[in-house]
Amino acid sequence: MMLRLFFATQARILALAVRLLFPRRGAGRASPKRLAVMLAFIPVFALVQLIHWVGFLLDEILFPAYRRVDVREPIFVLGVPRSGTTHLHRVLAADEQYTTFSTWECFFALSVTARRFWLAVGRLDAKVGAPLSRLLRWAEGKLLGGMADVHSMSLWDAEEDYFALMPVLACFILVLPFAHSDFVWRMGTFDRDMPEAERRRIMDFYYRALQRHLYVHGPDKRLLSKNAAFAPLAQALAERFQDARFVICLREPANTIPSQLSSIESGIDFFDALSQAPDLRARLTEQLAFYYRNLGQAFGAASENRCVCVTMSALKSDLASTIEQIYGQLGLDSTAQFKARLALREAESRGYSSSHSYSLEQYGLSREEVERRLGDLYAKLSARAIAVEETPKRRQPEALAS
Repeated sequence: MMLRLFFATQARILALAVRLLFPRRGAGRASPKRLAVMLAFIPVFALVQLIHWVGFLLDEILFPAYRRVDVREPIFVLGVPRSGTTHLHRVLAADEQYTTFSTWECFFALSVTARRFWLAVGRLDAKVGAPLSRLLRWAEGKLLGGMADVHSMSLWDAEEDYFALMPVLACFILVLPFAHSDFVWRMGTFDRDMPEAERRRIMDFYYRALQRHLYVHGPDKRLLSKNAAFAPLAQALAERFQDARFVICLREPANTIPSQLSSIESGIDFFDALSQAPDLRARLTEQLAFYYRNLGQAFGAASENRCVCVTMSALKSDLASTIEQIYGQLGLDSTAQFKARLALREAESRGYSSSHSYSLEQYGLSREEVERRLGDLYAKLSARAIAVEETPKRRQPEALAS
């Protein structure tokens, strides 16, 4: 299966490069800027994925026992983008009973082999005063500091494990460089449009990624996964992980849509994606509507001890009570140490505000139009959300939006 996936992925990368240069009849033609950026990006991207595949091959030789690891009762944090999923994920990741992907693993160490190598490098670095660690922290501050208001990121932070699907091009963020790819767009409507055979191969690949992670960090641990981009895979996840628990983060569509479009604006500009896909923003808006519909179809009738919904305002107004109710509804245990960490995070949450600004109008949308299309879908999902009494004080700005 892995070998077939490898060759299929290489063929797909080659086809994407050809389609960039020779678009289909009637399709947009890439601008000179897009061509220049993509001709530099594709070889680097392909090389990085090839390194991951070499690691996967070495795993089969050096660590084949990873395939015997069971992924038992994982916790999946899903939801619409910009609805507090990142904040909730990082709060839950402080609970020592869970293990979750870190940013450095997502980008540089998807295989057991790569993880073992970089963990060994980290131990050696620590013994000599951590010069490499200090250099990396300095570099990420320079490179990633400007993203803090949109999506804070550090190599050591808990991060979305949908990046584990990058080697098979099944990571929807690839719509920015590959806006002309039908396959990548199908990832955004996965449960509805992905052919069954392809769907099964991608879910098998993802399961292997989780097995590798648990093999390194402890097969006895409970996996915590957060992916707003997995809303279109909600039904596939529920079917594949039948003992899983799901936390669904929600936010009003009129705030979600402009926040999400604004958050990827720099990527759209960098790849000049509109030159080859002028309808990109409209398609992304429609895809967000699918997120709400798909979450409702996947979990509208789910039992309370399997799925809990939480609004962004609840996370903001009373984090500790919200987490307590999540744990209670899903039948999860918590420790005194986690509750102490939670108290600190709640204080940070109440004091946080974002300078990330956006509006529906800048994308040619109105609140009335969005409410007409998505209001009922949001209302049905939020009706089963945790109820939290908001503290009667000055209204905090809506933040924590990723």
